[in-house]
Amino acid sequence: MGEYHIRTYEDRDYEAVRTIFSHGIVEHAPAGCWHVLRCPQTHLLLLAVMAVAYAVSASLLFSCGVVAALLAVGWVRMKGLWAEYVEVALADDLRDIRKTYLEAKDSRFWVVTSGEEVVGMVAAVQPADPSQRGTALELKRMSVAEPHRGRGLSKALTQTVIRFAQERGYKEVVLTTSMVQLAAQRVYEAMGFRKVKVTYPSLLAKLLQFHLYSYRYEIAGSR
Repeated sequence: MGEYHIRTYEDRDYEAVRTIFSHGIVEHAPAGCWHVLRCPQTHLLLLAVMAVAYAVSASLLFSCGVVAALLAVGWVRMKGLWAEYVEVALADDLRDIRKTYLEAKDSRFWVVTSGEEVVGMVAAVQPADPSQRGTALELKRMSVAEPHRGRGLSKALTQTVIRFAQERGYKEVVLTTSMVQLAAQRVYEAMGFRKVKVTYPSLLAKLLQFHLYSYRYEIAGSR
């Protein structure tokens, strides 16, 4: 990795970590919106709205304006959903990173630096699913600042988590990522993670076929 160095999180990294995480999540809003626009359910909704607007007004221009307004509202709402996710995370595990990831059993938070600048991050923690605890650790909060992508940092951070889990006798590393985070999926799959489950974060997400992927990596030679 040359100029880059991976080390355990320190309190002086707090603001940089939260900023990298926030930017890394919000940047997926356009892809999420584009997915919603391509859904057949969205097409049917827009056609229905346009038909009703035309039936009421007998104006094609008015009907197109109603559809345009609905699209604008939908775009704002999609951006809001990603922003809400960030706000929840910043108020939850990323509010007190030391307590969540450095003081908890078999948990850790790493940053990758270039000189004195923090440019990436990843964490390992006990899985949210109680049935996986004791056999697996969960990889969370993977993010690399955009100017430093394409240099193998995500792979190196993932390997750091795998090695941490292996040293502590765990059999697996698990993680969850969204369907629009394609680059992350490619990294995980290239490293041997297997897609094991598809879930939906809400009823609306299920209607719009916006799903989350659960991945599992089996550690070779684990006890």
